Order: sequence, then C-alpha cells, then structure tokens
Amino acid sequence: MKKSSFLKATIILMFGGFITKLLGMVIRIITSRYLKVTGIGLYSLLMPTFSLFIALASFGFPVAISKLVAENKLPTHKLIASILPLSLLLDFLLLFFLIFSGNFISIKLLHNKATYYGLIAIGLTLPFISISSLLRGYYFGKERMGIHVFSNICEDLVRLCLLTIGIPFFMKFNIELAVFFVILSNIVSEICSIVIFLLFLPNKIVIDKVDFKPKRKYLNPIFSISIPTVASRLIGNIGYFLEPILFTTILLFKGFSNQDITLEYGIISGFVLPLILIPSFFSMAISQALVPTISKYIALKKKKMAKKRFNQALFISLAIGFIFTVIFELFPEKLLYFLYHNTEGTFYVRILSPICLFQYIQAPLASTLQAMDKAKEAFTSTLFGTIIKIISLIIGCYFFNVWGLIISICFSIIFVTLVQYSKVNRFL
Repeated sequence: MKKSSFLKATIILMFGGFITKLLGMVIRIITSRYLKVTGIGLYSLLMPTFSLFIALASFGFPVAISKLVAENKLPTHKLIASILPLSLLLDFLLLFFLIFSGNFISIKLLHNKATYYGLIAIGLTLPFISISSLLRGYYFGKERMGIHVFSNICEDLVRLCLLTIGIPFFMKFNIELAVFFVILSNIVSEICSIVIFLLFLPNKIVIDKVDFKPKRKYLNPIFSISIPTVASRLIGNIGYFLEPILFTTILLFKGFSNQDITLEYGIISGFVLPLILIPSFFSMAISQALVPTISKYIALKKKKMAKKRFNQALFISLAIGFIFTVIFELFPEKLLYFLYHNTEGTFYVRILSPICLFQYIQAPLASTLQAMDKAKEAFTSTLFGTIIKIISLIIGCYFFNVWGLIISICFSIIFVTLVQYSKVNRFL
C-alpha cells in the first residue's frame, strides 16, 4: 500500500469519526437529559452485557473478513455468504438464551429487575448488528473507507431522530420502557447501514443460493483468525460484564442502597468515561486503517514499512490524546455541564484523563497484533489485564467503596497497554 493510500484512509476515517462522534455526543446529550441520572444509571448497568453479547454475536468475523479481503486470496463474496448463516444461527441462540435467562441476570446478577426489558432488547438487536458488521468488514478490507463513514453518519442521524421522538414518549410510562426503546433503536439504525452497504456493492458481485452453504475452504481461514480475535475480546467483555455485578454486590454487602449504587455507577460509566474516551474515536479510525495496511506489508515481508505505519499511528494517537487530556484537566466541570447538564464526577475526570492516554493507543496496538497474526498475544495480555481488573475491583471496592472502580480501571488500562506495546515492539 502506498503511503498516500494509508494516510487517505486514515484521514477519511478520522474525519468521519469526528462527525459521528459529534452526532454521538448529541445523542448522548439528548439521552442523558431525557433519561436523567437514574435512567442513565440503568442504561449503564446494561451496557457491559450489551458489549459482551455483541462480541459473542460477531465472533471476530468482521476482523477476519477484513483481513482476508485485504489479502485477496479468496473470493470475497463467497467468504461473507459462507459465514452469514452460521452468524445468524449464533445470533438467534443468544436471543433465546437472553429470553430464558433474562430474569436471572436482571435479579441475581445485576440486582435490578428493571433491567429485564433492556436485556430482551439486546437480544433482538444482535442479528442486525452481525449483518452490518460483516459488510463493514468487507469494505474495510477493500479500503473503501468513505462508504463506512457515510453509513455511520446516516446511522447516527436515524438514531438521533428516533431517540428525540421516542424517549419522551416512553418516559411517560416508565424508565424501563424508555431504556428498552433506546437499545431497540439500534435495529433501525443498523438496517440503515445494511441498506447503504448493499447499495454500494459492485455490480459484478453475484451471489447464488449455493454460496450461502457453509464451505470448509472458506470457513477454515475465517475461524483461524476469528477464534483468537473473539477470545481476546470476550475476555475483555467478560471483565466488563462482571464489573457492575461485582461493584453492586460488594457495595450492597457494605451497606450501600441499590439506588445509590446505580447512581454512582451511572455517573462513572454514563458521564465520566464517555467524556474522557472522546479521543478514542481518532485512535479507532487509525486502527481500522491499520489492519489491511499491516496485513499487506506483512504478507509482502516488508516489515520495515509495517513498523513505519505502526509508529505513525502511535504518534498521531498520542498527540491527539495529549491535547484532549489537557482540556479535560482544565475544564472538567464545564464540559460535564455542557454535555449532560450535570457536574457530578468532576474529580473522577481529573483522575482518569491522564491514565486514558494509555487507553488511546490500545486500539492501534491490538489491530497491529491481529494484522500480524498475533491475536494470541493480544488475547493473553487482555486475559491478564482482566484478571488484574477483577481482583483490584474486589479489593478496591471492599476497602475504598466507589473508588475501587476507578482504581481497577486504571490498573487494567496501564497493564494491557504496556504488555501489548512490548509485544508489538518485539515482533516489529
């Protein structure tokens, strides 16, 4: 890949990421102001579960499709057609699991029965997210970043309109239905993306019914990439899934009320973290452009060029992250009030924003490892990082109450980033 091609892809993704992030901020502002702190707390309790089931449903297939399409060794449309039936089967199994275990998860694990409808909504969105993700992986592999950006913008605009109309309507009934609607709105926005992706497919691509029959020669290379990838993501998402469960259980044991716990978790997960992770959209854009680029250079045995692209990605991510960190340190209260009409969590922002400099470079690091077929190394670093996070969360919450969550986040971010950097540095 030429340097101009990589930079062009990165700039397109960063520009698109900037617009979608602005739209995402507007969506979050509307959601937080309509749902209030209590509703955001309930929504935040569900997000770790949502992330876990998205990771299970996607099963690393989009990354595998992106890498294989970039290598151009197999017919791309047959790769997608072969994996689609298995992906949808997995989605429906997860949906049935949530339907039958929703009460147990909401009452016994999340300790809040109001999360039940949200769990059902999560299951209903999974098939649409999976189809959209597979098509997105195809366009990443083809390095057609403009289509990805366009679909994201349309998706966010559709969701913004839905939430502006829907949340006030459902809030007239109760918070649970409003949160249910917020999650379910992903179905319409994902359908919008799917339609756009299908419209931009090349006319020469013709898919027959027989292509949808899973074939070993296509499934084997997909699973060889997707299994290590999803293993790494699942470990991280399992840790994220356990976070509100352990946080709630320990603080209930220590005498905190369920309402206070939900409010504090909502402040940290619903207000503070989304604010200080705003720069991550830059690093995510860079990492998405890195996968096909690094894959090609490694396949061509041009390790020096792969290293050069990696260093460029790292420098840009750190530079942008540093600028935002200074802003977060100087104006946390104003930013929180501007976004959420709430200044709760100001001190949390000042503590976490310097630590998140490490977080901003995690996406390029993980993408580089995957592109070099080193997903196993990404998995081990994530595994140990998750173990450290869980242990520090348990000990921290027991001795320092709510601050235990902040401590565990800091330890996990620093550990995973340093380990992944050392592995990439060694391989390159």
